[in-house]
Amino acid sequence: MKKLRNLSLWLLAAALLLSACGGAGKQSQTAPEQESGQQPQLQVFFFSCGKADAMLLTTEHGAVLLDAGNKGFGKEILAYCRDKGIYSLDYLILSHFDKDHIGGAPRVLQGLPVRQLLQPDGPGEGSAWENYAAALQELGVEPVTVREDLSFTLDGVRFTVNPPKASNYADSAANNVSLIVSVECGDCRLLFTGDAENLRLEEWTAAHRERCDFIKMPHHGAWHRALEPLLTQAQPSYALITCSDAEPEEAKTLRKLEKLDVQVFLTRLGPVLLDCDGRSISLHYVDK
Repeated sequence: MKKLRNLSLWLLAAALLLSACGGAGKQSQTAPEQESGQQPQLQVFFFSCGKADAMLLTTEHGAVLLDAGNKGFGKEILAYCRDKGIYSLDYLILSHFDKDHIGGAPRVLQGLPVRQLLQPDGPGEGSAWENYAAALQELGVEPVTVREDLSFTLDGVRFTVNPPKASNYADSAANNVSLIVSVECGDCRLLFTGDAENLRLEEWTAAHRERCDFIKMPHHGAWHRALEPLLTQAQPSYALITCSDAEPEEAKTLRKLEKLDVQVFLTRLGPVLLDCDGRSISLHYVDK
């Protein structure tokens, strides 16, 4: 009798264990399916800061600042971040060291914790560079100098930072060391080209054959011969130019974009917000 009772208890325990394992297995199979059905979300805010670059890219939980405008613009970036409830940056990416891209960086670094600072391997000079270098030393920030492709993912959105092949160029050295950043959000692809000019754009076009849905035009809409093959290959639906009324985009650049049926947004007309739901992209001007 005792043996039968022990056998019954053993069989009951085994049945319960098998039932629990079966339930856990079923649950683990359905969870990935639910996750795979969710598209990543991305917003990009393009500040209206004259002929200068400052763009804030936000995912569900992450934030990336790409360039920081001229000196004095850091406080505008911080104010916008506070209004949006952003109290830290996952990445601050400086495309290159011109004053209209790094001028606001010291103030941003002073006002927001930054998990990682990415910069190019290129020349820096002038007061904006000196202020930036001094801020790094004062705050104890160690930047990462990008010398090979660097990728990271935030909430399903993939960022790839592509460095130039050389650390110096005979032509337009400061601009041609620009880091080029590509962003993949679901089925959508965005391209940010810094101030890249002919040599750097030719490098990129030769090495990257993919299309993009959106492009932040290089060098504030200046016309360069390398734009023709870049735009023909990329076939973007949308383009944005950072410019000012005093220093507007070149008419030849606009004519080329119009010929390719690309919808163009100009930060001299106001800040711009880009929304991406992983399937499509939309842009609109934001009231000041």
